[in-house]
Amino acid sequence: MNYFQQSSERLIFRKLTEADISAWLPFFENNDHLPFMGMDLSKDHASLAEGWITSQFDRYEKEGLGHLAVIEKASGDLVGLSGILIREIMDRTEYEIAYSLKPAYWRKGFGTEMAQQMKKFGMAANISDRFVSIIHKDNIGSMKVAERNGMKVFYKTHYLGMDVSVYGIEIEKP
Repeated sequence: MNYFQQSSERLIFRKLTEADISAWLPFFENNDHLPFMGMDLSKDHASLAEGWITSQFDRYEKEGLGHLAVIEKASGDLVGLSGILIREIMDRTEYEIAYSLKPAYWRKGFGTEMAQQMKKFGMAANISDRFVSIIHKDNIGSMKVAERNGMKVFYKTHYLGMDVSVYGIEIEKP
């Protein structure tokens, strides 16, 4: 079982590379969900894309986790990023199932497929017995993805300068 080489019905998950930066730029174009991301939106799109991608390299090294490139099998296109991220929130270490899609791929079921694959992998690899998704209070689409992934609201808090709901699921041990 290799975190960095996964697949689902329509998607391939792999390590990000610097070559993915330009393919990630369209995420920042015509995207009304950017305020939900907790990023410094005063930066230009190229800087945001580069920072997002290159920050994963440290995560790969230190945690063995991080966002992965998500490639549509049919087209070979980078449709989004998804992964399991270690987060410190409310004085607790949480394992976040994270997913972001380029706007051209919204409302096609990719977010749900990405989130479900990360949960499936995380459970099979015994990464944690609890997974969360940290979602901006106004991000209805991501709330629906979390619910389709079997999650419910654990608590609400303030995170990265935003009001968020922390959706989660706990895995029952036999």
